[in-house]
Amino acid sequence: MMQNHFQLFNLPQRFALGAAALDAAYHEVQNQTHPDRFAHAGAAEKRVAMQWATRANEAYQTLKNPLSRAAYLCELNGVDLQTESNTAMPGAFLMQQMEWREAFDDALAAGDAAALERLERAIRGARRDEEAATGALLDNGDFDAAAQGVRRLMFLDKFGRDVAAAFERLADQE
Repeated sequence: MMQNHFQLFNLPQRFALGAAALDAAYHEVQNQTHPDRFAHAGAAEKRVAMQWATRANEAYQTLKNPLSRAAYLCELNGVDLQTESNTAMPGAFLMQQMEWREAFDDALAAGDAAALERLERAIRGARRDEEAATGALLDNGDFDAAAQGVRRLMFLDKFGRDVAAAFERLADQE
């Protein structure tokens, strides 16, 4: 079980992965290792099958999510994301975040769902652009620069969850 997630699914170790290829590879591994196939096997074989199925599920979840896949690629290539200790971000990115936070606070205070929708679209667009840029860096082997992109993606992901939660709060108030 020492192979990495890409090796497990016999996929290239790249950020650019087709969802259909990943799904097909996952189902192939699942079909080979599913515990039901080992229903009449001994306890040790059942345990190994369960470990492989669990490993396949974890690998699939990691590779399916672009942020997790990017972080995993950095890790595989020896780059520590330093998510706890390195919070430095480019000034333009920080300014954008401050503007979005202010718009978020204003929209939430006013109960303005339309403003939250505009903000959500802007965040989705920024995330899409950042995923593309970070993915290109990863696939070109620039893992140190990609790590900065991964940290930006983590921020965008969290902020996107905050906006989604705000929609829920507004719905609950109605």
